Amino acid sequence: MSVLECTGIGYAYENKKAVLKGLSASFETGKMYAILGPSGCGKTTLLSLIGGLDEPSSGEILLDGENINKSGLAYHRRHNVAFIFQSYNLIDYLTPAENVNLVSPLSPVPVLEKVGLTKEEAKRNVLKLSGGQQQRVAIARALASDAALLLADEPTGNLDEDTAAEITALLKASAHEQGKCVVVVTHSGEMAKQADVVYRLRKGVLQK
Repeated sequence: MSVLECTGIGYAYENKKAVLKGLSASFETGKMYAILGPSGCGKTTLLSLIGGLDEPSSGEILLDGENINKSGLAYHRRHNVAFIFQSYNLIDYLTPAENVNLVSPLSPVPVLEKVGLTKEEAKRNVLKLSGGQQQRVAIARALASDAALLLADEPTGNLDEDTAAEITALLKASAHEQGKCVVVVTHSGEMAKQADVVYRLRKGVLQK
């Protein structure tokens, strides 16, 4: 069932360069989508628009048939979307466990262990963790959320091959087993192979 629809999405940067040009696509629950494309083609911009971090210059984004602007972008970000940012966006004065508890009242330990952090590491300040460990915390936080959309920008970029494969499997499971709509921007061919649907962003539009 289609949960997310992009209709005629256009977007231009302040220098007027258009990166998205009448882009239309639909995304279903229970599937993992990979979006591929060269650097600078607008992949992260599209993810930001879907997640309500920015507004398109034209067109509309619908969630369950309703424009995400209707309830407000802040509401959309808070209630409908779980992000995995390339820059992590963790609260740096908190521990991994506390960061995960921001989105879920459940014990954060199981999901942190799933992404490869120990109970001891879960208690450290996140600034005392390596970049790869911080990325795992960001992934755990998104997996713990009950949001319908899980949006990930290069989620395995700082991880070794084995860990990347494990994280890819977790993202796929969150789609197949929890019924989420998972949209991943990636340069990883291996991750794309695991996706249910692969889109390529070319000349401002998505192509299968």
